[in-house]
Amino acid sequence: MASVLSHAVAASAISAAFYRTGVPKHIWIAGLACSVLPDLDVVGFRFGMRYGDFCGHRGFTHSLTFAALLAAALAFGILRIHSEISPASLFVYLFLSTASHGLLDSMTDGGLGVAFFSPFDNRYFFPWRPIRVSPIGVSRFFSARGLVVLRSELLWIWLPSILVIVLATIARSRISQPELRR
Repeated sequence: MASVLSHAVAASAISAAFYRTGVPKHIWIAGLACSVLPDLDVVGFRFGMRYGDFCGHRGFTHSLTFAALLAAALAFGILRIHSEISPASLFVYLFLSTASHGLLDSMTDGGLGVAFFSPFDNRYFFPWRPIRVSPIGVSRFFSARGLVVLRSELLWIWLPSILVIVLATIARSRISQPELRR
């Protein structure tokens, strides 16, 4: 898996692409939460759930089905409070934030793959897997191996995310500025 920090960084890039002034900050925070939520499946290890089980690590919570269900539920709840927000944009934002988790995990060099199409199909990796898999657990992350993972994530997640944020910010500023005339 990619680290929690890097999942949040990727979600920040997605937020930048959807950003509109006047949208409450808690909606952007919801997207960040959606990006890390799939890893709550590691709690199952404490209760004897195996990695490859339906609800095991990188199982159903990493699927596109889960991303759609979570995005729909959150969008429904948010829209009850903020009816001025576009339902389609909100759903897509939350869906992409959640689905980005499985996407990043499928580009790591370890684990059993990601159950993108759960409950209908098996687990997959992308053919290109440049991201070092992050150790599970805080104490293991802050180790020599964790530094190797962080270096890998800086190159393959953080730098592209920063680029997306910068480009989205530039595009937004050009769209909002009136055209200059001579």
